[in-house]
Amino acid sequence: MEQHFITLLVKIGVAASIASFGVRSEAVKRMLLREERTLAQRVRLALWFAAVFAPGVLIRIVTHGSYAALDLSLEGSLLAGITGGYVCGWVGGMLISLPCMLAFPHPEVASLPFLAIAGLIGGMLRDAVPEKEDVWRLSPFPDANFYRVFEHRHELRNALFYLFFGSAVIATEFLRQGIGTIFPHELFTIARLKDPVLLLVAVYASTYFCITLPLKVWNNTRNEVKLEEQKRLLIEARLDALASRINPHFLFNTLNSISTLIRLNPEQARTMVLRLSRIMRGRLRAQEHFAPLRDELAFIEDYLSIELVRFGDKLRVVKHIDPTTLDMLVPSMLLQPLIENSIKHGISNRIDGGTVTIRTARGNGRVSIEVEDDGVGVPEAELATIFNRGVGVTNVRERLKVLYNQDYRMLIDSQPGRGTRIQIELPEPEIRLAAVS
Repeated sequence: MEQHFITLLVKIGVAASIASFGVRSEAVKRMLLREERTLAQRVRLALWFAAVFAPGVLIRIVTHGSYAALDLSLEGSLLAGITGGYVCGWVGGMLISLPCMLAFPHPEVASLPFLAIAGLIGGMLRDAVPEKEDVWRLSPFPDANFYRVFEHRHELRNALFYLFFGSAVIATEFLRQGIGTIFPHELFTIARLKDPVLLLVAVYASTYFCITLPLKVWNNTRNEVKLEEQKRLLIEARLDALASRINPHFLFNTLNSISTLIRLNPEQARTMVLRLSRIMRGRLRAQEHFAPLRDELAFIEDYLSIELVRFGDKLRVVKHIDPTTLDMLVPSMLLQPLIENSIKHGISNRIDGGTVTIRTARGNGRVSIEVEDDGVGVPEAELATIFNRGVGVTNVRERLKVLYNQDYRMLIDSQPGRGTRIQIELPEPEIRLAAVS
């Protein structure tokens, strides 16, 4: 009997190991943890269960029972049904039983129908659950499930399901022991009904643990996936909120310029409205958080065409663009707030206007973008708090924080009467884009 107890303990360890290693693959993780599946996806999940559990059955047969702890055929069939439904349980149970049917010289012919039925029982348990989430809340400890009857008196149906689940697992194991007692060579079982009660209870407990432990492990993985998804959605929401603050800011300033021109020069005002509409159409088509630098520069062309109408010869633009950076992906709406800041706070306050210079360069796996003006500059006392002033620069820095964490640089250098230079240094997009998209 002592040997049987050791076998049962090893069996529980094997079940936990299979559950842990089974979700290492991202493809398997997605396949196992999704709630709704097509027929083809259910069959693929059944094939995965067979690939995971059938080898243990084969090893047990080849070694003539020396490694009985590796045979988790009943548990695998039930798990296939519980996680994938009737089709997955039925197909998975039959596939897991194939090594039993091919055993020589005494094939275990009762294995195929029994394990197929076990898979259907697993599908029944999945359908019996009041809410799909409750399948993943099953505890490996029966007392915790029993306690829910008293803990959730207003959700008695949910609590009773846990008791029904445990009873169904025990009843299925009892059925296997009964068939194994009547037909000892037709169906594998570690214990038979004529064995001591203590051994039978241990077998029931091990079967229960071999089913609930994988569910618990997969539930932890499932929670991690959900937390990652929530984190991703939070980042998306934060980026959208920051972007929504930039667009109205730009629109407000442009409309103010147009309103000034409506009486002074209606034709120029009309031109500005047309260019503004083109800019806004481009923004509506580009909702991604990244865009090629080439597109950002084209957007800046439209923006500067509006500002040139307003400032005329007072505004000059110089570009030093490294051609190798044009196809690099950068955060969308990165340049416009910086250029707007240079024009508004640097050049517009000078009587003779000024120049905005845009530079891009690439090297050592980094992309450098600079926006420099020769305007009035920022006093040293205000430079330390510049990120707390103005929507444009602050939003750019906040978006860079969200997208790149600490893997970026944003430096502002300014001298009164000589202008301001803003330099941004980013990792090349091949390194970072996959982590953010």
